[in-house]
Amino acid sequence: MSQVNRNVNREVKQWGILGTSFISGVMAAAIRQDGQSKIYAVAGRSPEPRDALAQQYDIPVQHDSYDALIADPEVDIVYIALPNHLHHEYVIKAAQAGKAILCEKSLSVDMEKTDAALAAVAQNQVFFAEGLMYLNHPFTAKILEVIKSGKIGELRSIQGQYTAAISQFVNPDSKGALYNLGCYPVSLLHLIIEQCCGREALESYTLSAMGRRGQDGNICETQANFQFGNGLMAQLHTAEDYGLHAEFTILGSIGSLQVTSNPWLPDAKNQFTVTQYEQTPEVIDVEAEGDGFLYQVRSVLNALGNNDAHLERPAARPEDSRQIMKLLTDWEAAVTA
Repeated sequence: MSQVNRNVNREVKQWGILGTSFISGVMAAAIRQDGQSKIYAVAGRSPEPRDALAQQYDIPVQHDSYDALIADPEVDIVYIALPNHLHHEYVIKAAQAGKAILCEKSLSVDMEKTDAALAAVAQNQVFFAEGLMYLNHPFTAKILEVIKSGKIGELRSIQGQYTAAISQFVNPDSKGALYNLGCYPVSLLHLIIEQCCGREALESYTLSAMGRRGQDGNICETQANFQFGNGLMAQLHTAEDYGLHAEFTILGSIGSLQVTSNPWLPDAKNQFTVTQYEQTPEVIDVEAEGDGFLYQVRSVLNALGNNDAHLERPAARPEDSRQIMKLLTDWEAAVTA
């Protein structure tokens, strides 16, 4: 029996957090808010931020190396909150140690590393989820429900945009706006097409893109135009040196759906508008108990309680994470071609 099978049977699951970035604190707060599990350990190479995180969230154990946390037998779930280019390395190590894994988005920065990470997960038969937290929130589920109901008809066109002023905070090796921000509109586009048009619609597409590079040499702004095999068209834009701005609109054959609150940072109150063409808009409010991180924690714990190997839709399964990465890496290649 692997170590993961022994540990996931512990009555109260214990988390280990790799990294001490801002997102580590956000997840720690969500774990505390949920209250059904414990944060047992944090690992960081710098003692000051590691100690600050441990004190703020009452984390009893600190490790000065990521490998030591992964090897700690008291850790059931490894949360990987490191820069994107390091994700695959620690997914592989955690999988080999038999740990359940929640890895921050994006899964990696290229397809070779993505496939190596997912192969390790499959070979070691461990739980794995990519931290596209908003997919676990009721707001995403409601958007999907309305589209599937046929209120806007057959899907024709999707436009998505996500920008934020994060360039000064991110590691240059994480490859810029595409993998830090573009993953959000890409993953929502992927969900909607996969669930509403069928997976086969994602198997072929044409793509053109343009962009510009920032001071670190990475793509700091880019726009892509997709046309999928079923004829659906999509235009996505992302940038890391604007202010925070989010838009997502779906045009169907008989109406449109426009998300009016941030779909990638859902919270207790959320809203979108459905309009059948030339008719009065219908505003749909979606209330929830908290943000996407809270619901992500709950989803992971529920899956482990059921001995599931992954989350279920609308959250990203491993095969969805791979296809999202393929869209992102193809987008990057189209910019640099």
